[in-house]
Amino acid sequence: MKALHGFALAAVAIAILACVPLLISDYWTGVLLGMTGYVTLATAWALFSGPTRYVSLATVAFFGVGAYTVAVLSEVMPYPLVLLSAGAIGMIMALIVGLSTLRLAGVYFVIFTFGLAELVRQTVSWWEVNVTYTMGRYIFLPFEGRHIYWQLLALAVFTFLISWAIGRSRLGLALKALGDDETVAAHAGVDVTRIKLLLFVISSTIITLVGAIQAPRWTYIEPSIVFNPTVSFMTLIMALLGGAMRLWGPLVGAVPLFLLFEWLSVSFPDHFSIILGLLFILIVFVMPNGVLAKIEDLRTGGRT
Repeated sequence: MKALHGFALAAVAIAILACVPLLISDYWTGVLLGMTGYVTLATAWALFSGPTRYVSLATVAFFGVGAYTVAVLSEVMPYPLVLLSAGAIGMIMALIVGLSTLRLAGVYFVIFTFGLAELVRQTVSWWEVNVTYTMGRYIFLPFEGRHIYWQLLALAVFTFLISWAIGRSRLGLALKALGDDETVAAHAGVDVTRIKLLLFVISSTIITLVGAIQAPRWTYIEPSIVFNPTVSFMTLIMALLGGAMRLWGPLVGAVPLFLLFEWLSVSFPDHFSIILGLLFILIVFVMPNGVLAKIEDLRTGGRT
């Protein structure tokens, strides 16, 4: 009964969120669109990095590939096929990267994923300049902000459902063991490598689709726009703030931080990166397990 009640409330909330763009201005629709994009990115990032504790900075690599796929294919293919192609490209790229690197751990994985994002950006830039003789592409698709928002909302709901389903499955139990101690989990019979690869592919494919869906928002894109490292760092900070190990953690972190970043980028454009770095340091030291974990600790402490 509780589950049915929860699903009913969730359905009502989704219906209300879907109607909001019909009642607000284009500016606030754009804000809502950006917020939904980061909620989806943070949730998808936490799918892999939360239980495995592998800190990935490759978010923008997949995000940018998704956006560029739309820019290249939207003139020759129907939009639904373009999205399918973007998802397939992201999946193949994640498989190749995962098979090559998921045996790395700790700082080595962080460095590799950061380098991967830069490698992809430089490769796309080189291809544009030396092969296509251009440095950017126009995207002409008949979408308004609310159309992009509705697509992102659907993807966000799908991502939450995947995260919820994994948490209630046998895979979720294996992930808890993996998160506690990867070596012990492997000795207990958990196929650590396969699970990490599966999560990385699911997470990266969703991130690629976020970039693909948001691409028409800019009309004109180039590597400096869609491969901006800030995307990776903001996604990381949002997931960590709310709690990457909890279903609602990325949402709790993404919504207030996106609004804060939106205000900071307008009010302090020259100091935004510095504030972003200071905020990241503050979260790591004060709430390393996220807001939700901190609240649980305070409740537990209050009872004892």
